[in-house]
Amino acid sequence: MSALGWTECDIILVTGDAYVDHPSFGMALIGRLLESQGFRVGIISQPDWQSAEPFKALGRPRLFFGVTGGNLDSMVNRYTSDRKIRSDDAYTAGGEGGRRPDRCSIVYTQRCREAYKDVPIILGGIEASLRRIAHYDYWSDKVRRSILADAKADLLLYGNAERAVIKVALRMAAGEKPREIDNVRGVALFRPVPEDYTELPADDLESADEAASRHPGDTVIRLPSFETVEVDKDAYARASRVLHREANPGNARPLVQRHGDRDLWLNPPPIPLTSAEMDAVYDLPYARVPHPSYGDAKIPAYEMIKTSVTIMRGCFGGCTFCSITEHEGRVIQNRSEGSILREIEKIRDKTPGFAGVISDIGGPTANMYRMACKDPNIEKNCRLPSCVFPDICPNLNTSHDDLIRLYRKVRETKGIKKVMVASGVRYDLAVKSPEYIEELVTHHVGGYLKIAPEHTERGPLDVMMKPGIGTYDKFKEMFDAAAEKAGKKYYLIPYFIAAHPGTTDKDMLNLALWLKKNRYRADQVQTFLPSPMATATAMYHTGVNTLKGVRRGGTEKIETVRGGRQRRLHKAFLRYHDPANWPLLREALKEMGRADLIGPRPDQLVPAHQPSGVVSNGTGKGTGKGPKKFGARAEQRPNSRPMKFTTKGVPFPKKPKG
Repeated sequence: MSALGWTECDIILVTGDAYVDHPSFGMALIGRLLESQGFRVGIISQPDWQSAEPFKALGRPRLFFGVTGGNLDSMVNRYTSDRKIRSDDAYTAGGEGGRRPDRCSIVYTQRCREAYKDVPIILGGIEASLRRIAHYDYWSDKVRRSILADAKADLLLYGNAERAVIKVALRMAAGEKPREIDNVRGVALFRPVPEDYTELPADDLESADEAASRHPGDTVIRLPSFETVEVDKDAYARASRVLHREANPGNARPLVQRHGDRDLWLNPPPIPLTSAEMDAVYDLPYARVPHPSYGDAKIPAYEMIKTSVTIMRGCFGGCTFCSITEHEGRVIQNRSEGSILREIEKIRDKTPGFAGVISDIGGPTANMYRMACKDPNIEKNCRLPSCVFPDICPNLNTSHDDLIRLYRKVRETKGIKKVMVASGVRYDLAVKSPEYIEELVTHHVGGYLKIAPEHTERGPLDVMMKPGIGTYDKFKEMFDAAAEKAGKKYYLIPYFIAAHPGTTDKDMLNLALWLKKNRYRADQVQTFLPSPMATATAMYHTGVNTLKGVRRGGTEKIETVRGGRQRRLHKAFLRYHDPANWPLLREALKEMGRADLIGPRPDQLVPAHQPSGVVSNGTGKGTGKGPKKFGARAEQRPNSRPMKFTTKGVPFPKKPKG
């Protein structure tokens, strides 16, 4: 500040992550964006939260504090699906754990308020976005209020908030108070319902829609109050269903939810950025390296993404266990080829130690680039949660031509030796384009390719909104044929989730038998983690299938896996080959009446006798080392960790070549 001649910052951003000036890190992106609008921006990274003093390091901001927990929800970042503390943190220098508090955004907001009590505070980032209304919190096993109420901040910006943060900053610079900024998309605040609005009850959406047609003009949907959803699981399920139904920015209406004596107001979601706007965001002058104050310490998340390129945002898959849609939306936002190629040249020229390999080119998925509804009017009015479930919508353009052309241009860039595709390929889309699969296998796979069938059984797959295993089989056949044609020895690495809502013990047994039949041995597995706001989390909490109508007396109940033993059992089925899991599996098979699967034959699941010196570890985790770090992309998909396999006696490489 002294070198720049600043006496104060206009805006001070406080983040739970180490500061990396790279567009994959939300704080860098927002900071550079505000800087481009002429604001003087300061950043306080991972402050000591034990007192307010570290929050005074840059003085009093002229306009506001912007607070975020970081690229991940702080509870997801700190705890495993078994509620155990993680030993490390991918977003901290040296991978050190414990550098941010639990419920990071709340604690930081309190300290900012202590430092300068009359300075406005604005929440943003994924932690705020996914906790914007009353929500089930897995770690406390209860429904919590909106994070805006608990943090006592002034405004909350949800989703990708580039437009919103600029509008809010400009209006506050013009003298407006936060409570007056109530008409910006993607903003949540406490305010009364205006008198000229018609309130529609969330209890009956069909009646609400009819009422809206009878009352043209401004309408708002009233969700069940926090006090109601806290104790009434049917009401919670109904609120979750309405929230996800009102997610299309083309037709979404404002939502209001009572918290005590105040109304929490949520404006409709942001309109997706155009390609020109996306380009402008990614063309900002990022240094593309961690802050020099960290010295030689490695930041694992940066090491993972420093040579990767984000080409799109959003996902129309609607997988119920995933939070990407709730944050980024269902409409794909694309960068132009020119912007992507410019970033690749910057990686080549500015990234220390760059060896010519782009580690990933993709986004939330690898292959939704430039895919959209064929009819903008249909897209604007659609309320379906997925474009690809139960089948691919006939209105969806599934062409991979633009992506293939982009791949070829990237490969032709001077200094680029190899371009990997590490984002998960949506295989039900890929099978629509044999040319894409051939292009992918011939040029962009290094040893293995990760995809996510998640399960083999129709019951859990329907709850997840995932395609059947037959689609995976078709993709594998096309993948293997392309690999053979290219003269390559490549393998697929499938993800599977244990203990997902809608999954029975029998489902997991059938999955284990499928794995053994296909000679897959999972080294790392993931148990379902109920992340805030995900549809599957609502199912986990309520025992109700929120994909269908939620009506008292007529609601479809759903199997949930909550007990520790059953969760361990489901993980053990995925690691059927680990002797440490055999005692638990033998006990369960006997209880299920499937003792015929205990024995030495190839068609049996586990041996009858325990090897000498090997006892049950009681966790279902096996005896090998677990994953060292959490996924390091800006997107949050907590239930899809890599799984290492061996198949037909051939070990997979630990990482792609290069």
